[in-house]
Amino acid sequence: MSDDKAKESEEPAEPTKIWVVEDNETLRKTVARVLNRQKDMTCVHQYERCEEAIDALVAGERPTVMLFDLGLPGMSGVEGIRQIKHALPEIEILVFSVFDDNEKVFSAICAGASGYLLKTSSMGEIPIAIREVIAGGAPINARIARRVLDMFSHLAPESRDYGLTEREKEVLEQMVGGLTKKEIADQLDLSFHTVDKHIRGIYSKLHVNTMTGAVAKALKEGLLPKG
Repeated sequence: MSDDKAKESEEPAEPTKIWVVEDNETLRKTVARVLNRQKDMTCVHQYERCEEAIDALVAGERPTVMLFDLGLPGMSGVEGIRQIKHALPEIEILVFSVFDDNEKVFSAICAGASGYLLKTSSMGEIPIAIREVIAGGAPINARIARRVLDMFSHLAPESRDYGLTEREKEVLEQMVGGLTKKEIADQLDLSFHTVDKHIRGIYSKLHVNTMTGAVAKALKEGLLPKG
């Protein structure tokens, strides 16, 4: 290996770009400091309103992950998430909110949130959740996860045929089981690229943009075989 190639292989990956959308200035700055202390991520921008973040996206700037409050002045966090995910589905959005009622949780997940943390979480949980999102997971506060399960347990399955292939159903089943893309690849003895292709096919057929949305739809509509 040449010296130039050796240097390239030793260069660390660029830190993950994070944006924080939070109207509480003190909390916003605290979260930014926590993120900027991580070697693998950087808080590039902080915004008080959804509209400010959307303006930056329109101008061409792009984060990898957005940490989103729901109770914001002006446009609500849920509507902001919906608009951003519709236009830029590749951006991961992690909710960080005080709200834990069923309506807010369900609305945020349906809008495209990739995970849901409560503000009662410790600051140390935020970078951990962001790394999980980047790895293809869907971090959800345990209290929120219980609410989601309770919500779905009261919904009568409305099974529909979305034209999923048998392999896509197998991948979806692993997604419902909480596995990341890498874990699904190992479990089904497939390449990461193949799993990613199947997941994109699932998203397209179910009309969702995130793993969380696909899992929610699979549970709500009884898309997986009983057993």
